[in-house]
Amino acid sequence: MGPIELLHMSVFSQRFSPCGRFLAAGNNYGEIALFSLTAALSPEATNLSQKPVLTFTAHEGPVFCLVSTDSQLISAGNGEICCWNWSDLIKRNPKAIWTRRPNYKTSLEIPEINAMALSPKDNSLIVGGGDNNLYIMDLESGAFKSVLQGHTDYIHCLAVREREGEILSGGEDGSVRIWDSRTAQPVHCIEVYKYQECARPQLGRWISCLATDSDWLLCGGGPSLSLWHLRSMSPTSVLPIAGCQRQAMFYQDLILSAGEGPYLYHSLVGGKVKAQIPCTPPSLNTLALNEHPSEPRVLTLGGSSAHIDVFTNLSYRAFSLSF
Repeated sequence: MGPIELLHMSVFSQRFSPCGRFLAAGNNYGEIALFSLTAALSPEATNLSQKPVLTFTAHEGPVFCLVSTDSQLISAGNGEICCWNWSDLIKRNPKAIWTRRPNYKTSLEIPEINAMALSPKDNSLIVGGGDNNLYIMDLESGAFKSVLQGHTDYIHCLAVREREGEILSGGEDGSVRIWDSRTAQPVHCIEVYKYQECARPQLGRWISCLATDSDWLLCGGGPSLSLWHLRSMSPTSVLPIAGCQRQAMFYQDLILSAGEGPYLYHSLVGGKVKAQIPCTPPSLNTLALNEHPSEPRVLTLGGSSAHIDVFTNLSYRAFSLSF
């Protein structure tokens, strides 16, 4: 890859391997890179240790999202989903074991797949994207078993409330929709931009990130990143972060988020920003946390750069991996 391509690279998605020793990252050129965290974190690490052990083209368009089961990596791009065995990738043998496309109504336009989530309880994959619909695929049979319709614009993000059997989706239409995964019916719809404390009309109404933790929902985008109590369906705290946040997660008693601007934010659940930590990419798309019990805990951040920042301590960047 030439210097121009590297200059315009964006990392959209990342996932840790089930063993916790590798990181897969997907970029805007349709490539997936596999990094060895063991090599990169070793005391003997060199510049070469921060480079991929494998890079391959997975999709024609960007790799918008990645999810991982206990043995497979699933990637999605423009209209298609591919599945790879982690064991093959680690042996540097990237061959897709299956490729699927949701049953789109139109064959003219191929909608991008912006979000995927796994529902381990019923072994299904939930997929959302450019045609405003959610598709539920049975991972056992490979069949798409239901379509969830209700969003009026494309879907950016997904989360699963496993215990409650609920799927949450956020989109360009400004709504967070909650669905019953058993009946494929809508349960609730929160129009975040209609709440004065969250609304930022100058930035738009779109929802670009959401996360859930028992009775709590975290969501943001055009509207401010806010914490909602799902029983009362009301915002309990609004985080004073200026830029649109593209990914957020709960971590212990903190909320970690990243988006516009080169910063990782640590916020308290009560709504106070505790830390703003500089990152290498000028704008961030994805953060991932390696919580494998027998591997070092690391946080990785990717965005509009060929570099992926690695934090071994949440308060500062240790080094960067690079495509």
